[in-house]
Amino acid sequence: MTVSIPLAGVKRGTLTLFAVACGVMVANIYLCQPLLAEIARALGAGEDQAGLVAVATQVGYTLGILFVVPLADNSDPVKLVRWLMSLTIAGLIAAFVSPNLAALMLASVCIAATCVVAQVLIPLATTLAGPEYRGRIVSKLSTGLIMGILLSRTFSGLSAQYLGSWRAPFAVEAVLVAVLLFVLPHFIPGRPAKRGMGYWPLLKSLPPLLQHRELQVSMMLSFCTFAGFSAIWATLAFHLSSPAFHLGPAAAGLFGLWGAPGALLAPYAGRLVDRWGPDAVNLVSLLALAASYALAFSMGATGLIPLVIAINLLDFGQQSGQVANQARLFGLSAEIRGRLNTLYMVVTFTGGATGAFVGAKLWTLAGWTGVCCFLAWVIAIAAVILAASHLAPPGKKAGSLN
Repeated sequence: MTVSIPLAGVKRGTLTLFAVACGVMVANIYLCQPLLAEIARALGAGEDQAGLVAVATQVGYTLGILFVVPLADNSDPVKLVRWLMSLTIAGLIAAFVSPNLAALMLASVCIAATCVVAQVLIPLATTLAGPEYRGRIVSKLSTGLIMGILLSRTFSGLSAQYLGSWRAPFAVEAVLVAVLLFVLPHFIPGRPAKRGMGYWPLLKSLPPLLQHRELQVSMMLSFCTFAGFSAIWATLAFHLSSPAFHLGPAAAGLFGLWGAPGALLAPYAGRLVDRWGPDAVNLVSLLALAASYALAFSMGATGLIPLVIAINLLDFGQQSGQVANQARLFGLSAEIRGRLNTLYMVVTFTGGATGAFVGAKLWTLAGWTGVCCFLAWVIAIAAVILAASHLAPPGKKAGSLN
């Protein structure tokens, strides 16, 4: 039975709209992934070069989180969200008209750097209810986030194939963001900008926050798992278009839809975090990722159904781990949650950029087998980190674990 979350001072349906906004905005990062094979052909680039478009979006998102998201702690969130969404629309239009791969990569960096709205909304939402609902709030918004990641690929692949161009998804997404721009600000609780700390002091305040053990553990785990997640998704379109399957961008996009059931289990992860704590959910996450590797490596090389199951396990593992990691760090002071989330997501998407880059290179060198082995490697590292953190004496900093 679903228990409603009591919210203070906001309109009915606010969390649902926040979740939708998280999904629509984060979708901008992943529009390119099912299109990479088509982009390579249309712009006369190699597969490893086209793969750099996916890397550019991860890099851009990291830059946006580092230099924009800290403003969430002392800015009016309504004004901040309006500016970010307006700039995202401009970037999408630039991607739509890009004449070559370099221009598309630049536009991708700009889009990703400004579509960080989810990282403003999630910390804000955790302040709207009591701490006993934190896991469920993070879970609800993170579900919107991961559904945006997954369904963006479906939307992108289908629209590119049936509208006849890899450019079409960028134009349609610009329209969706424009609609959201007129609706979302009316549901965000207004807050006067704080004058206690300027922008540069805000950035300078980030490094001292690394002393928090909860933040360190969450960052290290997320770097590893998101690197593996991104390596798989950044090369899936190439795998599906290979002689093993001979499938186009629509089929690659449909993997976002077929992988959605794994993401829909995320609300249960939030409840488990509230009941058992984040470490237990991180363990469940790693077990799911390990099972995903086993299927993708063995039967997923040539079998479509095992590959679909592997993607579901991958999506569930990444999403449940994300919920656990963010719930852990949002247990710290509400005054610094925006900056904690900044550091966490910078490291997360640095892992994503690393995974996308390494995945593209491994694809050219060792194919699907090499990409799957990379996933196994990062899962093993994450397991060691979780075990070391759990076994550390109380009060010892995670950064000192050796």
